[in-house]
Amino acid sequence: MPIDHQQPSDDVDADAESVARTIALRKLAARACTRYELDQALKAKNVPEGVIDGVLDRLQKVGLVDDASFAVDWVTSRQQRRHLSRRFLRRELQAKGIEPSHIDSALDGVDRSAELTSARDLVERKRAAMNGLPREVQYRRLAGILGRRGFDAGITTQVLADVLGG
Repeated sequence: MPIDHQQPSDDVDADAESVARTIALRKLAARACTRYELDQALKAKNVPEGVIDGVLDRLQKVGLVDDASFAVDWVTSRQQRRHLSRRFLRRELQAKGIEPSHIDSALDGVDRSAELTSARDLVERKRAAMNGLPREVQYRRLAGILGRRGFDAGITTQVLADVLGG
């Protein structure tokens, strides 16, 4: 009697789930990820859609994937280290697939005074390298830096007037 080398479909599903879980856990071991990022990584490895949903649901249930907490941590970290505006942070979180309600909650702590502080810290740090330059050149370069970080004209004008005088 010939030996059947084909696996039953249950084994194939179990194997796909094991592969998906391994991929997701490796990504999470390297850094926190959103559900969307993990979904994209698993799709790139050709994991079946039903398996992806099951694995991600389980990771979410046990707390390894939490988009709301990810958004809060992301905003805190990025604003402290990179001095980014609310608008810029919102765009980054949207690109990571975070739901709008989670984004709004995470950005609640970033008010105008926090943005001013962040912009001022950035300008003071960058200004040190521009000490010998004329005021107009410093103003133009610093305004460009703030603009690229997403700060609006009102914050830019106020911070540069405070730091550069006048």
